[in-house]
Amino acid sequence: MLLTISTTVSPATDLGFLLHKHPDRVQEFGQSYGVARVLYPEASEERCTAALMLDVDPIRLVRSRDRSTPDYTLGQYVNDRPYAASSLLAVALADVFRTARTGRCDSHPELAAGPIPLEITLPVLPCKGGPELARRLFEPLGWRVEATALPLDEEFPEWGDSRYVRLVLRGEVRLADALNQLYVLLPVLDDAKHYWVAPDEVDKLIRAGESWLAAHPDRGLITHRYLGRRRALARTAFARLAEIGDDVEEDLETPVEEDPSADPAAEGSAAEDSAGEGPGAATAAGGTGAPDGVLPAGELPPEGEARTGPGGAARRPLNVLRLEAVLATLEGLGASTVIDLGCGSGRLVAALLERPRFARVAGVDVSSRALAFAARRLRLDRMPERRRERLELFQGALTYTDVRFAGYDAAVLMEVIEHVDPPRLDALERVVFGTARPGHVIVTTPNAEHNVRYESLSGVRHPDHRFEWTRAEFRAWAAKVCGEYGYGAEFLPVGDDDPEVGPPTQMALFGLAGAKDPPGASGGPGSTKVAVEAGNAGGGDD
Repeated sequence: MLLTISTTVSPATDLGFLLHKHPDRVQEFGQSYGVARVLYPEASEERCTAALMLDVDPIRLVRSRDRSTPDYTLGQYVNDRPYAASSLLAVALADVFRTARTGRCDSHPELAAGPIPLEITLPVLPCKGGPELARRLFEPLGWRVEATALPLDEEFPEWGDSRYVRLVLRGEVRLADALNQLYVLLPVLDDAKHYWVAPDEVDKLIRAGESWLAAHPDRGLITHRYLGRRRALARTAFARLAEIGDDVEEDLETPVEEDPSADPAAEGSAAEDSAGEGPGAATAAGGTGAPDGVLPAGELPPEGEARTGPGGAARRPLNVLRLEAVLATLEGLGASTVIDLGCGSGRLVAALLERPRFARVAGVDVSSRALAFAARRLRLDRMPERRRERLELFQGALTYTDVRFAGYDAAVLMEVIEHVDPPRLDALERVVFGTARPGHVIVTTPNAEHNVRYESLSGVRHPDHRFEWTRAEFRAWAAKVCGEYGYGAEFLPVGDDDPEVGPPTQMALFGLAGAKDPPGASGGPGSTKVAVEAGNAGGGDD
């Protein structure tokens, strides 16, 4: 199987630096099922192409299977795995271009950090859903997609098309993002994996998709397929993806509509799709049903199941609860001007604009990509003029003084501070609480104590989190801020307030000393008031 990556960046041979593979050499990398080779069919100043060739040995592939799942069929030896791009190629790509996927290039850091012109070609790609699905998955990522269905047999056109496509992607994309997108989407398009889908696949998905998956319109389909339709893993991934930005977990868990051309009856089970592909192939589904927690191919979670908690009670998605808690607090404060510091893709900004009582709304983010998503979500190009007059959307860093941050009744830092390096927190505090000085500041952040309730989670909830605080650590930080800048703080739980580990999200409402809190602004169930006088950092908790 073959994958080629071409660029016309000047000089094009810099592709070798980005991939950490020298254009003048053919390099081999052993895999458990064959050999991967990297070579450069062309390498000039104008155009450079790197090719990843994977030679799959069917015998070695069979021998790498778990002996506890024997397969005596001929299909384990005779199949498309040596010829068609699949999870085998995705795994080889992850291994061979491991450093390139991180975006690190010490010799050319600026080139590695930005988009470059790329053309990626996969001559034969299994695509359950046809060319249309390939376009659905890659076009939202900024690619111009050329997906051509391959006939079953060119000598017999009446037989129709096969499930394979020839895929060509063109666009200006950061190389690390392109590699991570391929790593995730190749097995998604194939809808099969050659290995057992274990809980650590959630971490792999989050790491590879951190810069693009949460905002993808088909993130639900991608997550379900990548995790082999395993319900428990999908739920964990949905919760983790919801923490990346301000996308709603409920949206991620909405049952995904597969391609209408797919025939569920023909798909049968995952074992039929991936004969000879690993210990999970025959175990993921079989016969007329599937093991507990596994979705057979073509089947989706029953309506409402993904939103049901213990005992059958309805479970509200955490991001919905967090958004509602912030909106209710702002309304209770009587704020009419609000700035969302770290607005991400603009969900809070959109919700504020829907409420006429907020006469002036601003959203700021350090990421131009996030602001582009926000502009699309808000439909700026079609927004009515009267609403547009209430909105300001701009790029800025929260650790640098910016006069545009000042002059608002309230500021919101919703799931933002944990993305700031601890040494830079002092700068953020000075900018927000010392210089901008809104009447109130709302801060939400994950409660690290609650992480034990997330199945399969190891470490922090998202790779970009620089830290996650316990409730005591959050309150200690708030007391420090209050003492230095003359605010008081009150704490409220967001989500189910677990008696042992607390809520999944913790929220602090800061108010300038002397500022009046209207009735209903706070003080809800589970809230805790911390009175801190200006200059006194010794605020206590209950």
